[in-house]
Amino acid sequence: MNIFYAPDIENKIYFLSAEESIHCCGSLRMKVGAKLHLADGLGNLYEAHIVTASSKKCEFDKPQLLTSNKANSPWIHLCIAPTKNMDRIEWLVEKAGEIGVDEISFMSCRNSERKVLKTERLEKKAVSAMKQSKNLFKMKINELEAFKLFVKRDFDNCSKSIAVVESELPHFKDQVASNSSKDVLLLIGPEGDFTSEETKFAQENGYVKVGLGTSVLRTETAGLLGSYCAVLALRN
Repeated sequence: MNIFYAPDIENKIYFLSAEESIHCCGSLRMKVGAKLHLADGLGNLYEAHIVTASSKKCEFDKPQLLTSNKANSPWIHLCIAPTKNMDRIEWLVEKAGEIGVDEISFMSCRNSERKVLKTERLEKKAVSAMKQSKNLFKMKINELEAFKLFVKRDFDNCSKSIAVVESELPHFKDQVASNSSKDVLLLIGPEGDFTSEETKFAQENGYVKVGLGTSVLRTETAGLLGSYCAVLALRN
């Protein structure tokens, strides 16, 4: 079943974006009268029929709601320092979206090699992940923010962790399991890790130091492993 992203159905906008129209009427060659399955990214799945089959603007009739899966488990939020290689962060966004991460933020740290981040392609990766996984929720993508500004933000009912490369730390999966009724927020640092000052600042703002095992991981690998630990603890 092909699913198309239609985020503005509640606003009575009954046509696909240019990109989705090309996929639907160009690549798949769907015609007038063909049935569409539409996701709004908020947990709702709709059914509609094409009334104008154009790769420039595919229009459909008033959609009928098929299912509505409202999120009822704790929110999983990953905040990570983006890598110098953009392909790696795009890969992370796609895979994190597929396994069920709800939100991903980006922060600029002292050792960050990337200080500017454009999120347009990352939004597309998040849409692709939603359609691939068919979980009906599009992961929220946030803009790059300075480390201290992000860490000082308030997050209600949230278990806040910062992953650091140190021995004898509690594993992140155990931290999540011990606070399974709370939302989860995990910080992953840049290739050169957090500085000691950044780690201390995070602790002063309510973050707990955690580990992700004995291996020294690439930034995007650490981000995905931490995300997977949270998903396993809270969703399975």
